[in-house]
Amino acid sequence: MRALNVNDFTFLVFAARWTILLSLLAFAGGSAIGLVVALLRVSESRIARWSAIAFIRVFQGTPLLIQLFLVFFCGPLIGLPSDPWLAAALGLGLNAGAFLGEIWRGAIQSVPKGQIEAAKSLGLHYFPLMRLVVLPQALKLAIPPTVGFTVNLIKSTSLAAVIGFIELTRAGQLINNATFRPFIIFGAVGAIYFILCWPLTIWANRLERKLALAYRR
Repeated sequence: MRALNVNDFTFLVFAARWTILLSLLAFAGGSAIGLVVALLRVSESRIARWSAIAFIRVFQGTPLLIQLFLVFFCGPLIGLPSDPWLAAALGLGLNAGAFLGEIWRGAIQSVPKGQIEAAKSLGLHYFPLMRLVVLPQALKLAIPPTVGFTVNLIKSTSLAAVIGFIELTRAGQLINNATFRPFIIFGAVGAIYFILCWPLTIWANRLERKLALAYRR
């Protein structure tokens, strides 16, 4: 056991950048998957709807930790390299896609049906209808819950530590193993997570209030 020093806290700060980068990668992948899932959920095809529902049920109904384990250990069976970076980004992205798909599906279905029927009467088919009429309006409704979910996604990256990905939580574990100062170290880890998440929480609350005022008008 050694003494705790300034370099240890510097290591935590630098490890936070990998937490941020992993969050961005997971959100980008989850956004792409979530958009497809949301569009399938509101599709006129029953097969498409049920396929999206099955995807959502699987990833919302199982622990994220188990999903990360399956991607990391079973990925090589389908040709994926056993890499913590890839497994963490893919596992978190798939999980985020299920939740974002449901969030965005709700936003899409909140668009007044009268506008959709009017667009159909003008001859717009499914994809032009979504691109020109539905999605621009649904975007405004989806922003507050999406930002709120992003806060949970940042905190969920801590689970990537179990597959060897060295992000903020894993860095705290490594320093604690060497210094055995859990209260100070994990207190600092929690403080860094708070600094990362708190601005997004405030932003999400402000967006919700603005959206509520816009509807009252």
